[in-house]
Amino acid sequence: MSQNRGMNRPMGRGGGPAGLGRSVEKPKDFKGTFKRLLGYLKPHRLNLIIVLILAIASTTFTIVTPKISSKALNKLQDAYMARKMLSELAKGQNEAVKQLNEKMGDVQEEVVDKIINNMQDGQKKAVEQIANNMADAQKKAVDEMYKGIAIQLYQGVVSGQKAAVDNITLQMGKVQRNLVLSMQQQMSGMQQIPQGGQMPPMDPKMFEAMQKLIKLPMIDTITDRQRKIEVTLEFIDILENMPQSGQIDAKTLSSTKEMLNLPLLENVKNPNEKINIIKKFLSLSKNMPSQGQGMSMQLDENTLNKALAKIPEIKNFNTNSSTTTNKMDKKTMEAAQKLLKLPLISDIKDPVEKKKTLIKLLDIFQSMPNTSGAETGNINASDFNTLKELLSLPDISSIKDENEKKKTTIKLIDILAKMPNMNSEGTASNDMMDTEQLMSAKELLELPMLNSIKDAEEKAKVLNRMLDIFGKMPDMNTDDTDSKNKFDTKSIKAVQEFLALPKLDSLANADEKADVTKKILDLSKEMQNTMDNAPKDAKENIKFTDEQINAVITAIRETNGEYDFNYIGKIALILIALYIISALFSLTMGLVMSGVSQKTVRDLRREVDDKLSRLPLKYFDTHLHGDILSRITNDVDTIATTLQQSLTQMITSVITIIGYIIMMLTISPTLTLIVLATMPLYVISTMLIAKKSQKYFAMQQKELGELSGHVEEMYTGHKIVKAFGREKDAIEHFESINNRLREAGWRAQFISGIMFPLMNFIGNLGYVGISIVGGIWITKSRLGIGDIIAFIQYSRSFTMPIVQTANIANVIQSTIACAERVFQILDEEEEIPDSKDAVVIEEPKGEVKFENVSFRYKEDVPLIEDLNLEVKPGHTIAIVGPTGAGKTTLVNLLMRFYEINSGRITIDGVDTRDIKRSELRKMFGMVLQDTWLFNGTIKDNIAYGKEGATMEDIIKAAKAAHADHFIRTLPQGYDTVINEEATNISQGQKQLLTIARAILHDPKILILDEATSSVDTRTEVLIQKAMANLMKGRTSFVIAHRLSTIRDAELIIVMNKGRIIEMGNHKELLAKGGFYADLYNSQFANENVDEAF
Repeated sequence: MSQNRGMNRPMGRGGGPAGLGRSVEKPKDFKGTFKRLLGYLKPHRLNLIIVLILAIASTTFTIVTPKISSKALNKLQDAYMARKMLSELAKGQNEAVKQLNEKMGDVQEEVVDKIINNMQDGQKKAVEQIANNMADAQKKAVDEMYKGIAIQLYQGVVSGQKAAVDNITLQMGKVQRNLVLSMQQQMSGMQQIPQGGQMPPMDPKMFEAMQKLIKLPMIDTITDRQRKIEVTLEFIDILENMPQSGQIDAKTLSSTKEMLNLPLLENVKNPNEKINIIKKFLSLSKNMPSQGQGMSMQLDENTLNKALAKIPEIKNFNTNSSTTTNKMDKKTMEAAQKLLKLPLISDIKDPVEKKKTLIKLLDIFQSMPNTSGAETGNINASDFNTLKELLSLPDISSIKDENEKKKTTIKLIDILAKMPNMNSEGTASNDMMDTEQLMSAKELLELPMLNSIKDAEEKAKVLNRMLDIFGKMPDMNTDDTDSKNKFDTKSIKAVQEFLALPKLDSLANADEKADVTKKILDLSKEMQNTMDNAPKDAKENIKFTDEQINAVITAIRETNGEYDFNYIGKIALILIALYIISALFSLTMGLVMSGVSQKTVRDLRREVDDKLSRLPLKYFDTHLHGDILSRITNDVDTIATTLQQSLTQMITSVITIIGYIIMMLTISPTLTLIVLATMPLYVISTMLIAKKSQKYFAMQQKELGELSGHVEEMYTGHKIVKAFGREKDAIEHFESINNRLREAGWRAQFISGIMFPLMNFIGNLGYVGISIVGGIWITKSRLGIGDIIAFIQYSRSFTMPIVQTANIANVIQSTIACAERVFQILDEEEEIPDSKDAVVIEEPKGEVKFENVSFRYKEDVPLIEDLNLEVKPGHTIAIVGPTGAGKTTLVNLLMRFYEINSGRITIDGVDTRDIKRSELRKMFGMVLQDTWLFNGTIKDNIAYGKEGATMEDIIKAAKAAHADHFIRTLPQGYDTVINEEATNISQGQKQLLTIARAILHDPKILILDEATSSVDTRTEVLIQKAMANLMKGRTSFVIAHRLSTIRDAELIIVMNKGRIIEMGNHKELLAKGGFYADLYNSQFANENVDEAF
């Protein structure tokens, strides 16, 4: 593999199956190449799965045919066992149904008794639970009532206290004003006594009080509440010192003073102080009739004390409780008083008295519409009637009459079904059954008794309905060891299914008989474990193992319990059908695999083609075309053939081997081990031969590629070979390659050919072992002759796919060798990829610079060293020099066909390595002396220069290239088809078409390699004119051979041995008298016309 000379970096790996998303390591051996080749099949996994399924089906049909044939011998025995089983089970089924009809009447009576007993307990539990819940509810309601009274007392005292203070200050203010007015009148009377008159005597104490009174501010003029209370208290003190005032008696003054001195209740925090203040306030209010009118409650001492005792428990006295008496209407008030007078249910011991009290309590709660559910034990008001109905129901245990007991039980069930949840957890009052089960119990009680029904059809309906009800009801006797008819409701479904089964002796269809038989056997065990009256297990009467039972059920399904002598004929038809289906599957498998192989090879060819487009020019310069063609055609075709044929053969062979092993194991595992003992010999010999032959198969393919390349060269250059008389050398070289190919092919085929006889030898060893051991076992009656014959048939067939697999291994060796050669192309180093941030020059001008550019094909052989060149836009640069001077290399570097080793090349100041290759090469147009035209019309060849070119564009370009005239003279004009070698037009016309293609491309930079071949004078003139039109306004690099081109160039570059040795225009270089002048004088000095340089 060639190395990357352009960059000092490891060479990358490419190729790999398209769509895998990762690079594939270049294989170094069989395993790696094989794994990589399989990777190309991954996109076709679905089709491969279909192929695999078809192969399995087709091969399986072929494998199982002997086994199917052997089944015919056992058919009579199967029919006999099926007949016996059906007979015994039919008897057992009829007997079991009869027993169930007799016993289920007793079961019904027992279950009814159990329901009634359970409902007695349920009634007691429900009443007890109601009593417990209502006792709690009563306590809560009374407690809430006393708290409500306490809150009302508190709120009443708070408001009454304020009202009392306001009333006292108001009344005292009036008394003060009247008293002061009276005193002022008295003082005015004293002032009217004549001078010298005697003033009436005044009590000093009274006089002092009067003076204080006069100085005291008027109460009704004070706005501050506290100040008003203080002045009122001072005024009361004054009044107490004025006994003759007659305004207010001393007891009232004392009570009034105490009332004013009483702390405000709402400001007190201590609960005991609150209680004392309330009591004090109520006491003082009695002595002050005008102050007691605000308290609307009339409480006895006991109620008052109980309410006040709740004050320490109350956190918020501003709560509006539904039980406060000032919120109740008259009816509710009466109910509340009854509730307070009612004795606590928890204190009542007598059950009858407790029931009566409970009913009274429910009546009280019912008359208190504002009572919350929390205060009544989570019972809504609408449920009170249901509870009262339950309490009013007589105890079932006290009822003697059975019918009355049954009716009362049904009523109880109806009540329990409507009962509310009785506690905070939401547990129903009846913890025995939920509502659905209660309704089921009710329905069971309403059913007529089975023992009283005479009609068989009616009895069956009632029995079926009873079983349905049992399935919905809870287990009611799991702990009842005294039950005469032990009954587990978990088995109800099994019993019901058993009774619903059709009678075996009434069935005609084989599948129905088999299904019923299996169902009876499955249900009998379950009923036997759960019910004393279940039918007996049929297997107790028929002495079969479980395996035999299953076999007989299968026999019933197949034979219907009858001897079928037509079975052998059917087997023959089945075998024919299997062979036909197998053939169809094989055909379909071949069609699908053909599509897979062709699509895989198509993808591989496409990938190789894509790879070739990404390979650098040096790959094609260093590899034979014939070898590349051989890899793309012959090697890929070999892979296709292997995928289409050998792969399917390998699949079927492997499946056949596995199938035969399975069949042999069913006959004798021991003899199978003898056959399998030969497998390691097959594997080892195959691996050794394959490893040895692989090397020669690879050599064979290599020589085949060289031979193809030589033949192609001789074919394309046969005229030159004949012209120079080198046929003998060509034949000798061909013989040399052909002999090497023969030697490699002979060795590969010889080594691989050893495999087939070796496989036969190993197979015969196994056959001898089977014959010896089998013969000994026949004498000991361990196997029959038929078994040995069948096994030998399988063992002989077993070796066939192994030998076939060995032969396929040879083909795979050749295929892997071909794949390695194809993968070598895919693993070749590609062009350095464009950088992600590669730029695009939108409007290139055509300015080109070479800055210190160095390049070499081989690391130790420099070609171009330190090249510097600047080309202005629109200039023509003629590149001249002897052969091998580096002219073509310079052009290849410019278009990045090769990567430079150092320096840089810029276009319009942008490094070409920073420009996408596709965009870079779009800026160039090429006209080479080796014209390339493809097999197609002239129109298509010209349009190749511009994608989407119109006919108008094509004709315009042809006219500019002076090619329009000769094109129109052709029979089909622009639709004339150019043949493969383009021999149907002249060399000059080829040049004109390539120029037209370049004009249509409209590049900014031209690369022209002038033709050295001779053309006629007229065509030469046309080519010169076309060249002139093409180069007009474009930067042109011309590998010049004509004097006119060289002389007209703005710059001439003279190259020798990869270096620019001279640079300038024609006159300047001649004046220098250097290498160019010598070259010119030797070729053009005596010429008057342009000739080849």
